[in-house]
Order: sequence, then C-alpha cells, then structure tokens
Amino acid sequence: MKFKEIFLVFVLGFFSSLTIAQNVSVTCETGKYPPDPKTKVSSYVINLDLPPEKRWDQLAKEKGPAIKYLLAGFKDFLKDWGGLAEKVMSFIDSYGGSLDKTLPYPFGGELKGLADSTGINLGEMILYNLFYEVFTVCTSIVAEDPQGQLYHARNLDFGLFMGWDVKNKTWSITERLRPLIVNLDWQRGGKTVFKSVNYAGYTGILTAVKPKIFTMTMDERFNIDGGFIGVIEWLLGNRNESWMGFLTRDVMENATSYDEAVLKLANTKLLAPAYFIVGGNQSGQGSVVTRSRTASLHYWTMKQASKWYILETNYDHWEAPLFLDDRRAPAHKCMDKTGQKAVGFAGIFNVLSSQPVLNKLTTYTALMKVSTGELETYIQDCKDPCAPW
Repeated sequence: MKFKEIFLVFVLGFFSSLTIAQNVSVTCETGKYPPDPKTKVSSYVINLDLPPEKRWDQLAKEKGPAIKYLLAGFKDFLKDWGGLAEKVMSFIDSYGGSLDKTLPYPFGGELKGLADSTGINLGEMILYNLFYEVFTVCTSIVAEDPQGQLYHARNLDFGLFMGWDVKNKTWSITERLRPLIVNLDWQRGGKTVFKSVNYAGYTGILTAVKPKIFTMTMDERFNIDGGFIGVIEWLLGNRNESWMGFLTRDVMENATSYDEAVLKLANTKLLAPAYFIVGGNQSGQGSVVTRSRTASLHYWTMKQASKWYILETNYDHWEAPLFLDDRRAPAHKCMDKTGQKAVGFAGIFNVLSSQPVLNKLTTYTALMKVSTGELETYIQDCKDPCAPW
C-alpha cells in the first residue's frame, strides 16, 4: 500500500471514530437474522484418520485457484512494504521447501499435501499459514441466555492496510479471502471431534466448537513484541515457540474440558501475542485469556465482567482501545440494548451486523452453540456507507 492510500484510510478511520464517539452512527441493527441463504458457508469433512498428506485433497483441489489468487495479492502487499517484510517473503521462497521437516506432526505433512494438491510452492503454503498469526482483527462474544445456555459468536476481520482500493472502497486481501471461507467438520472414526471455520488451506484454528464441551475463538493482540518478531525468530531456527494455529488445533483436537483448554491456551509459548476467548458448557463459563508471546498476562471471566456476556476485540480490556478503532463500545452498547432475553443466534448476529462492529474488513460472522454443537457461518460484506475498519 502506498503512502497516500494509508493516509486516506487513516482519514476515513479518524472521521468514523469521531462520529462513533459522539454516538451518532452507532445504530444497533435488528432483523438481520437469518441473512440471505446465499451467504451461508459450505461445509467439508476433514478425515483425521487419513494420512496428513491426504486430508486436504478435495478442498485443496477445489479452492487451489482462489488460494493462489490470495497469495499473489499478499506477496504484492509485502513487496509494497519492502524492507523486513519483503526479506521474510524472500527467505520463505528460497528455503521454504525444507521447512516442513521442522514442523511438528501432523502439520508438516498436511502443508506438504496442500502444496502438492494446489500446485503451490511449499514455502508459499507455509507463508499462507503464517500470515494468519499476525493480521487477524476481530470481535468475539460469549453470552448466556436466561436458561443458562451458552452462545459464542465472532466477526473475523482481516486485511487491514492490505491494498485499499480507492475506486471501490474495499480492502483487496479481504475481498480475496471471502471465497475461501469454509466450515470444517473434523472427524475421527466417522464421528465429529470438533467443527471450525477456516480459510481453505489454513491448517490452524481461529474459530471452533467442540460439541457439548467448549468453544474457542482467537483475536489478535497488537503489541510491540508482535508476531513478525516471532515469525522471524522461528525462520531463523528458534523452535521453542508454537505457532498460534498449531496450539489452537491441538486444543480443539485433544482438550477434554473447558478448564483444560484454558490451561493450554494460557501456558504455551507462542510466536505472536493473542487473545483466546473460551466458552464452556456450564453457566458462567466464558473467559478471555490475554497472552504475550511467552506468558498469560490476564485471565478475565464473565463473572469478573459483571455481565451475562464477555466481549473482546483487539485491545486489553483494562485499557481504552485505539480511538481510531473502537469497536468495543458500540458492541457493548448493542449487546446491552439487545438484553439477555434476546441472547441466541438472531440477537447476537444483529449485534455483529451493527457498524462499526461490522466493517469493510469483516469477512464472516460465525455463530456457535456449545450444547448442540451447532455452527453457522455467514459471509459478511459491509456495503457503503460503511466504516473502513
């Protein structure tokens, strides 16, 4: 992105933030659910009984062209930024073909299989999986209805500063991501282990439900000791930190309780800082784990929030969000206006469809109910007038 484009979107964000701060543009939507059936995301099975190299064959072949198109845009973004970002890309292009051997089981095999099925260089497939570690901007909510049933929902926003299209007023990477959104049913022995929402070809987990046990979403945490540093250290040979996506995948596959999931998410060293939002299967089980790369900084529960819900965007809950990017206050306003009696897929979808919680970066809204294992995902596309983020 060129300087004039960065300046333009900052100006747009500045005036949007002023309007939001005055409570002028925060309209809490109603009647948005169910959305157009055409926006509902398709589902695929990932068979964990297959060898890792074969698990993604069907999906990779169907979505390979779209993954290539996205990667081309991402590489253009790195070239525009130059410097360190371009060096990372160059390193992965040069040495990525051997990096699968350094990855823990089953990820090396899965990424090798994805590369083979799509015809994409293995290094670029690793790059494709890595950039979700550092560019995910989100809003996550765990809410409890009057009967004690827990719902977990999120908007996933992606592509900030990745190619602003002045003419169409869109983010280029965000537009290229939407066709890749899929629901995955991860099965072993023909039975569901967990369900997730993924961008096709991404082997980690950002949004998932383990039926009747727990739910989990990840929101990026902006920090000076951020993901790029961790990624570079990993490329240079430091294997003491886990990819965020590897950790969340391990948790969804192997954790057998809400408490175990929280413990693993809190204590594993990571490439990038993060917020892990976890919902359980009992009244009051909703929490946010605030992470640095090396440690848990804070564990915040629904009880401590003194509400029937807990909500996280991309800023420490005890600090004010960046004034250009306050999705937190509008989301709280709309949740409080909705009220506990309206908690459910419809009520929370309305909140997540209210600007600026919904914005130009939003790719999807996911809705999960732990007691039934339901997962519904809808592609979101915020039409003008709409906040840039």
